[in-house]
Amino acid sequence: MPGLLRGVARTAVISGTATAVSNRVSRRQAGRWAQQEQRQPSYEQPAAAPPPAPAQPAAPSSTGDDMSNKIDQLKQLADLKAQGILTDEEMQAQKRRILG
Repeated sequence: MPGLLRGVARTAVISGTATAVSNRVSRRQAGRWAQQEQRQPSYEQPAAAPPPAPAQPAAPSSTGDDMSNKIDQLKQLADLKAQGILTDEEMQAQKRRILG
């Protein structure tokens, strides 16, 4: 009988330990997911403003003005991407269009 009692006790300890570890891992993972959700914008919420229409290319009056316009447009694209409005693919397509 002592051998049977020892086996039951050992099983109970192993089972309890496994349950405790599993619960701890689950809580830690849930905490990590919550932190990620706080850092990343939610894609389920509607955007506050619709994405702006692509900028119309201005008639270049000089090379300096044209380059300045391109730089401004690229900065606007970078801001839209940072806000999560544009995807990487959309940004690359617009960038190619601006740079010609």
